Amino acid sequence: MAEWIFGKKWRTGQASLVFSKYSVQKDDPIHNATSGRALRDAIYRRISRCNLVVIPTGMYVNYSKWIEKEIDGAKNYSKPMLGVNPWGRERISSVVKNVADTTVGWNSRSVVRGIWDLYWR
Repeated sequence: MAEWIFGKKWRTGQASLVFSKYSVQKDDPIHNATSGRALRDAIYRRISRCNLVVIPTGMYVNYSKWIEKEIDGAKNYSKPMLGVNPWGRERISSVVKNVADTTVGWNSRSVVRGIWDLYWR
């Protein structure tokens, strides 16, 4: 999802926006964490470097311990959370809906605007 906001120049009024990616790649050692605590600590280290956390609102989130740790990390570091509704979804996760500071649609402009608005809140 976030791939389409990186590598582009975004502007909001006079301000230029640059997005840094802290998401976990498929080959990242975090995926082989030896315990729940090791996974949590790795996720928390990434979140500590971010201004906010973007979380998809798909229903699979309700069953994801990984995203649960991201939500807990965002709360722990007082990072705002942006929920992103996948295309064509009628049902969204109440887990994310209840914690997201803002929820936007699954397109680059609304995601960028949501990030911008949360950053300057």
